[in-house]
Amino acid sequence: MNDTTPAPAPQTGDQQTVQRTAVVTGGAAPRSIGRATAHRFAREGWAVAILDRDGEGAKAVAEEVAAEHGVPTAGFAVDVTRSAAVDDVAAQIAASELPVVGALANIAGIASPVPFLEVTDELWDTIIAVNLTGSFYTSRAFLPAMLEGGYGRVVNMSSVSAQQGGGVFSKTPYSAAKAGVLGLTRSLAREMAPHQITVNAIAPGAADTNIRAADATEESEAAINASIPMGRQASPEEIAALVVWLSGPDAGYITGTTQSINGGAYIS
Repeated sequence: MNDTTPAPAPQTGDQQTVQRTAVVTGGAAPRSIGRATAHRFAREGWAVAILDRDGEGAKAVAEEVAAEHGVPTAGFAVDVTRSAAVDDVAAQIAASELPVVGALANIAGIASPVPFLEVTDELWDTIIAVNLTGSFYTSRAFLPAMLEGGYGRVVNMSSVSAQQGGGVFSKTPYSAAKAGVLGLTRSLAREMAPHQITVNAIAPGAADTNIRAADATEESEAAINASIPMGRQASPEEIAALVVWLSGPDAGYITGTTQSINGGAYIS
């Protein structure tokens, strides 16, 4: 193996080689993409570190994942909009008994259904911070470990809202932040490519998660489903499967892409 060849990612069964840690942000909430992604990584043999503002929830999910899949896990309380907090948790993970970090799944995000002319400065700053700046902070904090370890995958969470300008639930601040994620992904992919580290984005359409739970009604959910050619929303597990596949060895020549997973709701 030469200096430009990445070390193998974790695999299951007899093919398992070097176990690495997948860092998942936003993994504490029930019925969430982050939680499903943590379970899917573990199922594929990765160790898992779950980062969430809800520290107790992150630790509980980490224990749940470890018990179900038998891999090393840990949960950490961290606000991804605070640079120092992200750097601190990266140092904690590096100093822990978890294997070296090999993948980062930037799942943490918040919705924004507020009409544009009602958007306050505070709301705008919050939506951009959680959905875009947090991915910058975590990527900057965990990429050094991937460079040192010789293997790295970053998967950022964008949205169909970035591609079509809203239209599902969230409006302009969310769409702008998720469009920023696409630019971050492409530029970072170009910088990391010489190191054989890939960076990709996923753009889900409507998904059956808790992100809209407070505002959802039976009528609004039926209308969303009717707008999708496949007639239903994605499950968290379907999106998690794509995140984990992009983090594995078979996706080693895919970088700088936006992977759409929307049931045909947006075709470009």
